[in-house]
Amino acid sequence: MKTDYSKKATNQEIKERFDVDVERFSNLETGQQTTIDAPLTMELCTEAAKYANPQAANLLDIGCGAGNYTLKMLSKAANLNCVLNDLSMPMLQKAKERVSAQTTGTVTLIQDDMRNLDLPDNHFDIVLAAATLHHLRDDDDWELMFNKIYKALKPGGSFWISDLIIHESALINKLFEDKYDSHLEKLGGPEYRKKVMDYVHYEDTPRSLNYQLALLAKAGFSSIEVLHKNSCFAAFGGIK
Repeated sequence: MKTDYSKKATNQEIKERFDVDVERFSNLETGQQTTIDAPLTMELCTEAAKYANPQAANLLDIGCGAGNYTLKMLSKAANLNCVLNDLSMPMLQKAKERVSAQTTGTVTLIQDDMRNLDLPDNHFDIVLAAATLHHLRDDDDWELMFNKIYKALKPGGSFWISDLIIHESALINKLFEDKYDSHLEKLGGPEYRKKVMDYVHYEDTPRSLNYQLALLAKAGFSSIEVLHKNSCFAAFGGIK
């Protein structure tokens, strides 16, 4: 039986929330503080991409926000051609401004739902998706995206994900929800915790790490790696 997602946020609502939060998301320390170990997972994903694809020329950043992950990648791999995708045009404009200053490669913006991306086959060396796949809804959406990304990568290209996850055991899921609640409360108190959890519950439909690792395998990735996991966040990916 299909899950009813009708009470979840629409793309327009998600876009509108991010449209007005560009400056915060332009700063790693403030923009991603709700993500446990954000600096570490960014470092690991981009370092893995550098090691997997040392001669990379073409990068795709899905749900790029203000461009933090692409900027980190450019600090390790110079002058990449960068394709930046996001729902929010203000985010994309900020990302282009920041990224263009760090590469002599082309910078292309795509404002669209990631599910609508029309990508060339065997083109990208690196695909990054940070804190974005959790907006996908049903199984068809998830499988579509993993297959789309696999086809768009060159042989030997790599796909790295850093995201919110759930756990398949309800008891273990509760354990890590409680730990995340504590993390948020330490950051900003009970009101801040409630604010963050309210939009997580309204906007997000994350899947488990096991689910996504299985999707990587099903899509055809030959080398699948977990780089890091802490509470309800993980960094992982695969090489085509």
